[in-house]
Amino acid sequence: MKTTTPRALPTPEPAADPHPDPVFRGPPGALQGVDGCRGGWLVITAPALPCAAAELHWQLLESLQPALAAPGLALTAVDMPVGLAEAGPRRCDQEARRLLGPRRSSVFPAPLRPCLAASTYAEACALSAAASGRRLSQQAYNLLPRIRQLDGLLQAEPSLRPRVWEVHPELAFRQWNGGVPMAEAKKTAAGASQRGALVEAWLPGAAAAIRASLRRGLVADDDILDALACLWSAGRLRRGEALTLGGDPDRTGLPMRISA
Repeated sequence: MKTTTPRALPTPEPAADPHPDPVFRGPPGALQGVDGCRGGWLVITAPALPCAAAELHWQLLESLQPALAAPGLALTAVDMPVGLAEAGPRRCDQEARRLLGPRRSSVFPAPLRPCLAASTYAEACALSAAASGRRLSQQAYNLLPRIRQLDGLLQAEPSLRPRVWEVHPELAFRQWNGGVPMAEAKKTAAGASQRGALVEAWLPGAAAAIRASLRRGLVADDDILDALACLWSAGRLRRGEALTLGGDPDRTGLPMRISA
């Protein structure tokens, strides 16, 4: 007798924020999905969505500044913390972990803003402990250079802020999958296949074309799928369809939110 594994039910989404962030209402233009990778930043740009894979443009950059300042750009969806708390966890991270269930570990606590001043892991842990009583994870510390770079751009050029939105690929794949988190981790063969199938159905040939042009030592397969998931989220933001968690402003006015 054939048996089937019951399909997990979607986790209820959080109640509406009493002070919600506005839906993105910027001008029409190109959309970007951005993911950090070993080689820097993988930036995938679409002139509009939907589009064909042949219309995409992608590049590997050390600095995000040229991408964010590109003429004709409407929105950049980036898998990197934007608004940073002074002490304690960000509400958006907590809500995302609850929604992701078995994939909750993919959302780790974002570094606190005081940690941006650290030059060593020990110093970052000391600053985090002083502010919140908790050390910084090694994973979060490894992202500090990119978080610091992105934050520096947004502090120096406030005009960029309205079009830069923090997203998370696993939250995007959950939304893509009917509100059900991915059953397998992204680093597994089954997990890669599940995510790849969603991407391929949306933009046939895109992942393969990007893979063929970039060295694996600089960009992993899951980086490509994640960047495309960020681009998918940019399209949802553009259309006013995205789920947005959190929204509280940090000390500098940047929103602490995650969209998908």
